[in-house]
This record gives sequence, C-alpha cells and structure tokens, in this order.
Amino acid sequence: MWALLLLVSLAAVSAEPRNFHGEKVFRVIPQNAEHVELIKSMAQTEGLDFWLPDSAQLVEQGKRADFHADGHVSYEVQALLQQSGMPYEILINDLQDALEKQRDSNIRAVHSYEKYNDLDTINAWSANIAAQNPGLVSRSSIGTSYQGRPIYLLKVGKSGANKKAVFIDCGFHAREWISPAFCQWFVKEAVSAYGVESEFTSLLDNLDIYVLPVLNVDGYVYTWTTNRMWRKTRSANPNSTCIGTDPNRNFNAGWCTAGASTRACDETYCGSAPESEPETKALANFIRANIPAIKGYLTIHSYSQMLLFPYSYSYAVAKDHNELNAVAQGAVNSLTSLYKTKYTYGPGGSTIYLAAGGSDDWAYDAGVKFSYTFELRDTGRYGFALPESQIKPTCEETMLAVKYIASYIKNNAK
Repeated sequence: MWALLLLVSLAAVSAEPRNFHGEKVFRVIPQNAEHVELIKSMAQTEGLDFWLPDSAQLVEQGKRADFHADGHVSYEVQALLQQSGMPYEILINDLQDALEKQRDSNIRAVHSYEKYNDLDTINAWSANIAAQNPGLVSRSSIGTSYQGRPIYLLKVGKSGANKKAVFIDCGFHAREWISPAFCQWFVKEAVSAYGVESEFTSLLDNLDIYVLPVLNVDGYVYTWTTNRMWRKTRSANPNSTCIGTDPNRNFNAGWCTAGASTRACDETYCGSAPESEPETKALANFIRANIPAIKGYLTIHSYSQMLLFPYSYSYAVAKDHNELNAVAQGAVNSLTSLYKTKYTYGPGGSTIYLAAGGSDDWAYDAGVKFSYTFELRDTGRYGFALPESQIKPTCEETMLAVKYIASYIKNNAK
C-alpha cells in the first residue's frame, strides 16, 4: 500500500510543470577570444540554455549573447563572469516570476486575441472562424505530428482562379508564444477588414493567404503542460534519451552545416535527415505541391526585432538580394511607423548568425522568391516571456509589415 502511495506521489511530482524559481537570464558581450571560449566552456559545464544566439557555438566576439542559467548554477555563472571582466547584465533575475507576470491580461474569455491560448483553444478557434466565414476562410489538415496531433492550416481569401499565394507559418519553436498569437491576429484582421478596408479587401481578392497557426504542435503543448522553455519537437531520437529536433534546422538547405548540431541533446539538433520530422515534412510537402502559386513565404519567430531573408546557411548573396532588401526596408519602415519599434533587416547569415536548415532558405531555393523570417518583439528585456500586454502592439505593427510584403507580391510577383 505504501509503495503504491509512493508511486502515485512520485507520478504527481513528475507531472508538475517545471519551476524556474531562482533561474536567471544573463546578457554578455564577449570582448575577446578568451571571453568567447569562457562562454562555450560554461555552456558545456553548466548546461546553459541559449536564447540568443541559439547555441553557444554561435557566440561571437563583440556580439551580445543571452542565456538562461538554472538556479543551482546562476551564482557560479555570475561569479565567473565577474572574474573574467566580461561586460554582462542580468536581464531576468527570476525566470519563474517573469513567466507568471507574462500572463498579465485580465481577459477571461476562453479564446482571446490579446492573451496566449493553448493548442486546444487555438484549434477550436480555427474551426470556428472557418465555420463562421465560409466565403473567406477554410480549414484543412496538412499532416499529423510525431505524437499524432493534426497540423491545421487556414486558407484565407476569396475564391478565384489562378491566384497567387502567400504562406505564413507560426509556432516553429515551441517557447516563442508571441508567434502563434500573431497568426491568430492576422486571420482576425483579415476577416474583420474584408469589405471594409480597401487594401486588405484587394489583397484577399487577389491573393490566397495560407496561415499555419502552430507548426510544432507537440512542442507547443509541452510548453503549456511541462516545460515552458521547451524549443524543439517531441520526437524520439535513435540511440539517445534526448527528445526532439529543431524544426528550423531540419530543412534541406545547407542541412546540418553551420549553426546546426549533430548531437540529439542540443537545442539546434538538425535531425537524422532533412525533413525527418513529420511536422517539417508536412509543411515542405504542402509548399512543394503548391509551388506554382506560392510567391511569398513568411515564417514568424521571436525574439530580436529583425526581418531576415536568404541566406542564413551561408554568407552567399541571394540572386534576388537587391529586391529582397528593398522590400524588407519598406516593410520595416511600415512597421516602425506605428510605435517607433526599431527593426534590423538583411540576410540572415550576416545580420544575425549562420543557421543551416532553415525553412526560409529552403523555400527560397525551392522557388519562393519572397521568403522572409520575422523575429518579433522584444530585444531581450522579456525575451520568450513577453507579456500578454504586448501582444496587441506587437501584432498591430507586424501586420503593417506583412501587408506591405503581401501588397508588393500582389503587384509585382510573377
């Protein structure tokens, strides 16, 4: 009997979501090669979780790096940084406190565009908005996840023949909650603006806009139930106890070269092969099947306030660089006009860091000319714990950039 009670209590403990009390987020700016090596050494010995860049291997001299340290090593990490003379600051002193404050909306509705919604709520919302707007929105499943969840896609636009299309996806990395929030916001705006606002009406009359609210459905659920900081998919890896692949290192675009890891335990693990994950395979299959129509690909991530375009897997200049850069500049100017939010734009590799296997590079090489990655708010004050009170302004300003790109595609894409 006691053994049974013990097992029940242990199961209850293991089912509790991970607690982040006493865990800190640091920002460092390595000044020399020794500082870079110290950070890489600490990452190995202290088990640091890198927020920006995505791994310690991408840390460079003179560029800021943000990382999260477990409570039991936070003070040791801080002492090592002080001893080294490296400039640093503590962005978040207690991550659990920041995460609790993240849900700062007073809205009590089951679904709201101004709070973070779990996957079941998002799925119910997508079914509902399609049912309520049959002439403008339809829903389908493009595949199932590793754990068997459907991956739903919304098609937004008035029916018509030979229309150009733009594909928007959200929720690649599970902990980037502002990303799915934007996809929901976009659909809301499309539905409410059609027939009322001339630019959006014209866009939806002339373009089909595919919106995938959450790609990494298993990982997203896991951030709600178990570990808020989870990034990868939830697939099992052969010959490893470590779970998951980074879906944005899993595409056949310089696969598993710069900025990606062959180690299953790493956050940037590239997977056993390109498109090894059912989620990335489903997305790639859909784009391949619709490649004649799809002229734009927008993938929404966070954080760092950037608009990136190919290439990220190398420093090579895309053949359409000048046009992609000009469109990015116009989109960023539109975004900044609302709240003066500063965005950086440019090719991924030189603007942020090298990262092979990304979906934007893959889409571009597959023939989708206007391929962009958004890195939404903020620049590190909150990072992945962006408060719900920032959902509305973040989505409002991002809408301006997305509409700019979509309008350009409508008018110029061949």
